Amino acid sequence: MKWQGRRGSRNIEDRRRAPGGAMIGGGGIGIVAIALLVWALGGDPMAVLEQSSTGQSSGGEITQADEEAAQFVSVVLADTEEIWADIFQEQVGQAYLPTTLVLFKGSTLSGCGGANAMTGPFYCPVDKKVYLDTDFFATMSQQLGAQGDFAAAYVVAHEVGHHVQDLLGILNQTTQLRQRVNEAESNAISVRVELQAVIGWLLS
Repeated sequence: MKWQGRRGSRNIEDRRRAPGGAMIGGGGIGIVAIALLVWALGGDPMAVLEQSSTGQSSGGEITQADEEAAQFVSVVLADTEEIWADIFQEQVGQAYLPTTLVLFKGSTLSGCGGANAMTGPFYCPVDKKVYLDTDFFATMSQQLGAQGDFAAAYVVAHEVGHHVQDLLGILNQTTQLRQRVNEAESNAISVRVELQAVIGWLLS
């Protein structure tokens, strides 16, 4: 993927040099989507699930790899903005309201609670932002076997897909439905939401 020198998004909130926020325990269903990607690329999906339950974010100084990851994310986010703007205009008949992507390293706070390496990348419908620790790309490449720009772009576009679901009211509808069914049915609905976001990534 040729991304160097291309336009980046203005909707980036860089918190990597800010003091960290509260820690939380456990990841979300979005980890399943990352595990599916790792499996498709020939890696071990169980490593993703183990990482989400035992991994700790290191924080620390901003490396050259972190800076390159931030630039890459900005370009991918800009691509999703252009594509979804066209789709919304043509198929929804309204303007696309882009999400803000929060870059952090170590831990931070979101409208949905604390965020750190244990959560993995995620979308928070409360503040309508995507949260991503730039260390996660190194984890994907070095520990999970998901290497290259393709895998990293998938992560960004997938979370943007959840933002699109939010704008269309899908997340709210599925959340209400999950509250009325048993645990097994609730988990099945969550998986469908993740798979739909994967389709959104293919569009973008």
